[in-house]
Amino acid sequence: MKTTTRLLDLTAAMVLVVYVSFSPPLVSGEPGRRVSMTLVRDAAALGAFCLDGSLPAYHLDRGFGAGSNNWILQFEGGGWCNDIASCVERAKTRRGSTRYMSKTVVFTGVLSNNASQNPDFYNWNKVRLRYCDGASFAGDSQFGNGTSLLYFRGQRIWNAIILDLLPKGLAKAHKALLTGCSAGGLSTFLHCDNFTSYLPKNASVKCMSDAGFFLDAIDVAANRTMRSFYSQLVSLQGIQKNLDPSCTHAFFPEPSLCFFPQYVLRFIKTPFFILNSAYDVFQFHHGLVPPSADQTGRWNRCKLNVTACNPHQLDALQGFRKDMLGALMNFFRNSTRGGMFINSCFDHCQSALEETWLSPTSPRINNKTIAETVGDWYFGRGEEAKEIGCPYPCDKTCHNLIPASTSDFLASNASGSGHNSRGTLTRSQVDLNDLM
Repeated sequence: MKTTTRLLDLTAAMVLVVYVSFSPPLVSGEPGRRVSMTLVRDAAALGAFCLDGSLPAYHLDRGFGAGSNNWILQFEGGGWCNDIASCVERAKTRRGSTRYMSKTVVFTGVLSNNASQNPDFYNWNKVRLRYCDGASFAGDSQFGNGTSLLYFRGQRIWNAIILDLLPKGLAKAHKALLTGCSAGGLSTFLHCDNFTSYLPKNASVKCMSDAGFFLDAIDVAANRTMRSFYSQLVSLQGIQKNLDPSCTHAFFPEPSLCFFPQYVLRFIKTPFFILNSAYDVFQFHHGLVPPSADQTGRWNRCKLNVTACNPHQLDALQGFRKDMLGALMNFFRNSTRGGMFINSCFDHCQSALEETWLSPTSPRINNKTIAETVGDWYFGRGEEAKEIGCPYPCDKTCHNLIPASTSDFLASNASGSGHNSRGTLTRSQVDLNDLM
């Protein structure tokens, strides 16, 4: 499990990297705008610390014009740590300490302040919550053995950041959207209703998860690797008391199941939008085919390039899609205020970058981009905004990303080469730190 832990922590850092041109400021905003870090100075009084004891942080880009009283908060992603060894290791990196984080990040996609790239939210107050607890902002415990001291304080970090933002205008929000990618997308499920409770009763508050619908999947070796991983994570970091009590009561004696979005979703009262690939790359590599389930490497070529998958492997991938849609079917049929965009791209996180969020080559379902679908849902434009794409390989609008290995992916993008997905390499880059 230690190997699996490190791979989950590393691979969830994957992002799709896009070329950012630093042109002069536009009237409607700058593409690839860099935003400075704000440390939460009062966090210590609340016991809100990153894994290593450093102060938590966020990045705030002020809204303007008609968007001055509207807010979008985005949870950063980056995997989890579910044992002491991996958390000690994580605490020495930007995933567990603000000391190692870049002090500015690029705001693109749903956080862009450029009207042409983000027409519905470009002038809102935009906040990126930095991720340094290793448990989707949900833990509340600590560990000390005389040698190592680890703070599992994600829930307190979430509270501290919100309390810091309220007097900066969040307390008077007219409209608000809580979102996040990957582990941050999972955070959105866990904190959605709590976010609503902080805001004015007459505010329009909604939530959107991007690549956070992690399935309680049975892997190709007939094991529940993700269930085991999350169970250990919930236990280590003291998460259970912060999970939805209605959900934990319903799933007693396995309350850790409520860390899975598919089980907690029906208890969320705030309007919710689910953005996910039915063939999410992270879940493909670590939920459906984790290394522990493929020790002989039979899936290596398929993981690298889906066109190399044999019929049996394709059946497994189609089965994963079927399971995801099955887990979402009650929401699809019965949620009157929910929205969804479930496409068939081999991808992970699609709202953070202009290329997949809104561009001439963005993924589409029924000729609608992700940004258009999310905007229609949030503002109630037109009919119900629930889109499900056709199964692979029929979607020709995808930007798939299947790296040969996570380490190769990270190294290649840091040095300047990028991947594109129709199986070949393209997508130039900003620093990975800017996006995840």
